[in-house]
Amino acid sequence: MEKQKLIEEIKKLIGTDENDIIDINPNFLEYFQEYELEAIKDDLILKKSQIRESTFDFLDEIYEKTKEN
Repeated sequence: MEKQKLIEEIKKLIGTDENDIIDINPNFLEYFQEYELEAIKDDLILKKSQIRESTFDFLDEIYEKTKEN
């Protein structure tokens, strides 16, 4: 996968919604090889899924508490 495409995917993963404008200094990104950008992307995907899972667990817990009352 080419660097620019990986960078665009990383920007989407960093944003909170599709209207977020994420700027990454292109000079900074020149230091990374494609495999490193791929690893960054994979880490972001994993972290986002973990956050979603913990959020769902938290919301389920709140729901169960409100249901008991």
